[in-house]
Amino acid sequence: MSKAPLQRGLGAYLGLAVGDALGATVEFMTPREIQAVHGVHRRIIGGGWLNLKAGAVTDDTTMSLALGRAILASGDLDGVAMAEAFSQWMRDRPVDIGHTVRRGIIRYRRTGEIETPLNDNDAGNGACMRVLPVVLATLDQPLDTLLAACRLQGRITHHHSLSDAGTACVATMVRMAVQGHGPADLIQGPVEALVTAHPEFRFRGKREENPSGFIVHTLRAVFQALFDTDNLEDCLVDVVNRGGDADTTGAIAGMIAGALYGEASIPHPWRSALDGRVADAVATQARALMAGTFLPA
Repeated sequence: MSKAPLQRGLGAYLGLAVGDALGATVEFMTPREIQAVHGVHRRIIGGGWLNLKAGAVTDDTTMSLALGRAILASGDLDGVAMAEAFSQWMRDRPVDIGHTVRRGIIRYRRTGEIETPLNDNDAGNGACMRVLPVVLATLDQPLDTLLAACRLQGRITHHHSLSDAGTACVATMVRMAVQGHGPADLIQGPVEALVTAHPEFRFRGKREENPSGFIVHTLRAVFQALFDTDNLEDCLVDVVNRGGDADTTGAIAGMIAGALYGEASIPHPWRSALDGRVADAVATQARALMAGTFLPA
């Protein structure tokens, strides 16, 4: 793997983590509340409703790391290994866990089935926020391999056409960015395809404020912030100051922007503020995933 893709892959994983840590401070706040308390929120300081230590991350990053560990340990894209990793992650008492994720893991423990049934309530952003490891593990594989892996890991907890489509779009965007494509290619390719198939994802027009965990709200906010800025820092400051599910919008925007602009684009104060163990874990895992070849079991 040449240095440039590796730097973009590292940028994606570190971008996910710093976006998560930055957004966690203002998660569930409205833009007006953020303005009153922080002015423009742009520092990794912890706190928030989870009362995090400065530099700590939430389920967005820790579930991604759990998924990556499963891929590396099993040597392939094995659904049971992924489900077991998520189950162990929950057993380790994460700082935060979404209702849909919890329900899906409990169902897996009870039934052993790695695909939860189709559910109208499963259109959240939980499958999308953790998708990065399968992107990095399949960079040299056909796109269909990535898309199958997106569904495999996603449907352990989320089974809905909008979750599937949004997750596949983000995964394809990150893949293309790591491979060297720019923002225009991402818009004209996977984003345009997503909006054509599911018009509710249209993001031009009204500013998406206070985005919820619904994948449509999440990605409209992410796309606006990503495509209306030209660097990672401005993108993440924009998206997290919209409030709502800010740790996840920050994480998803961070992984895409990090892939676009590379590891060097992450501001030094953010990288320094990130929990050192997390920073080391995401960097080590990114390198390992990009060095291997992982095929479906």
